[in-house]
Amino acid sequence: MSNIDEYYLEILGLVKEAGSIVREKIYQRKDAQTKSCDVDLVTEWDQKVEKLIMDGIYSKFPDHRFIGEETTSTGKKAELTDAPTWIIDPIDGTMNFVHGLPHTCISVCLHIGKVAEIGVVYNPILEQLFTARRGKGAFLNGAPIRVSGQKELSKALIMTEMGTSRDLEKMKIVFQNINILIPQIHGLRTLGSCALNMCMVALGGADICFEFGIHAWDIAAGDLIVREAGGVCIDPAGGPFDVMSRRVLCASSMELAQELSKQLIQYYPERD
Repeated sequence: MSNIDEYYLEILGLVKEAGSIVREKIYQRKDAQTKSCDVDLVTEWDQKVEKLIMDGIYSKFPDHRFIGEETTSTGKKAELTDAPTWIIDPIDGTMNFVHGLPHTCISVCLHIGKVAEIGVVYNPILEQLFTARRGKGAFLNGAPIRVSGQKELSKALIMTEMGTSRDLEKMKIVFQNINILIPQIHGLRTLGSCALNMCMVALGGADICFEFGIHAWDIAAGDLIVREAGGVCIDPAGGPFDVMSRRVLCASSMELAQELSKQLIQYYPERD
């Protein structure tokens, strides 16, 4: 068994174990604290899930590094080096989790040499386990998935989010882009989880996902899953995707991605 095989089996077990926590607590009353603003929430379960995954990996692979949402929010700097690095969002869609809306997930990606090797996104409420390994395809609950292949913006279903920032400049741009796109597309959807939005593109249920202001832990696993499903991930301005840029545009085809990038008003948040 290769090292990647070993890492993959270990993270699958940990994610499924962590998923049982999310599944148990989703419909229970939860107290949430705020982070950067009143709608940027964290619960004790975000922290417990992240600790479970980090402790489990560290016990087996003590030389591995981590970029975790909750450890980063406490002031630890996010740093992506060539060392094996796990990028973890313990509960993507915390707002949904707090309200009991079942579109929430655990998102984990392993980078080695700054290259994505393993991506896992798990919604334990709806039992959707999205997985990918570099060069081996993308899967939902073990069955192969493919993007839609859509190339025309006029026929595209788009996923995006308002995000947790209430910065006035950012919100203005978000609504400007919605106003630009709505007359040109089939429709626009928001699930409240960027990781799941990206997986909907990988699944072929949506054609594009874009967002400004998200973080590496929101998009790292989704990037690999989309690409292994035959899609593309780029910067929303049309250049190469950068997992630390806090910007993402993934699509079912490069033609569609580039067409959308020409339409968008850009927003550049501070990097991770």
